[in-house]
Amino acid sequence: MATHRRPPQHGPARAARASVLSAAASAAVALSSAPAVAEPVPSSAGAAERVDRLFAEAERAVEAYNGTSERVEELTAEAELYQRRVETGRQAVNETRRSLGSAAAAHYRAGGIDPTVTLMLSDDPDSYLARAATLNRVSTRRSGELRELQAAQRTLEQRRAEAGDKLDELAAEREVLAREKRTVLRKLATAQAQYDRLTAREQADREAREQAAATTAPTAATATPASEPSATGRGATALAAAHSALGSPYAWGAAGPNSFDCSGLTQWAYRQAGISLPRTSQAQAAAGTAVPLSAAQPGDLVVYRGDASHIALYVGGGQVIHAPYPGAQVRMEPVGMMPLHSVVRP
Repeated sequence: MATHRRPPQHGPARAARASVLSAAASAAVALSSAPAVAEPVPSSAGAAERVDRLFAEAERAVEAYNGTSERVEELTAEAELYQRRVETGRQAVNETRRSLGSAAAAHYRAGGIDPTVTLMLSDDPDSYLARAATLNRVSTRRSGELRELQAAQRTLEQRRAEAGDKLDELAAEREVLAREKRTVLRKLATAQAQYDRLTAREQADREAREQAAATTAPTAATATPASEPSATGRGATALAAAHSALGSPYAWGAAGPNSFDCSGLTQWAYRQAGISLPRTSQAQAAAGTAVPLSAAQPGDLVVYRGDASHIALYVGGGQVIHAPYPGAQVRMEPVGMMPLHSVVRP
């Protein structure tokens, strides 16, 4: 019986298989000679945006710390007031006790004999009766003083309890402050480390992008006016103080006179004008009359980001003075440097 063999395959199919194998071999050689890449290298813009986000997170933590720090200062003053009230009450109680003790000792020395016997033995009964009437009045007064002592003791105990509660509240806020301080330090270290990873070119590109965004950010609805009034009154004084701080270093938690964070600068500047602003940018955003950017006047407060976590002073001409972030100095920049939250006139 004849055996039929399949003839060898030639033509297009064989050529196609050969082409695939050749391509695979070439790819293998190329891969073996190319350096391994674990993940895509982030772009310069992406790295800079991450730095900006980290600094923004750090600044939010700083403002939270500032708010708690302000509360601790208030509680410290209140606790000291309560302790002074306790001391005043204690002195009043001790003085009343000494007065009553002296009277009791005198009565004991003069007493000890029945009043009737004393009257019978007296050479001058009329004088004795007069003294007895006086003693009765004195006793009545001493009874009143005793009641006052009891009331003073109750008041003292109440004040001691209030002072204790205030001290407990202060201790709790100090614990919160310590935790927030650790959070600030951690976030700032993360942001600074990320910034330090940027090359000099990337840092320069980041600054250029900030400037470009700042000059184009205001829209027609929020554009600054073509002509603005000059600074006057308290706004002028605050603005002059801010000008004097140009070049001062940023320091978180600082409110002058030699270093500042953002809300510390605005608070310090307005303090020079006799106006007391709250410590945080969020509280300052509510400490005045809101006006549109188109009506901004020199000395107004310009608040940034959706959570009002950054603040500056409006200079005029589309410029603000602010304390930017760690490693930077108090400087002047375009008003559109960040997303606008509001403009406030203290």
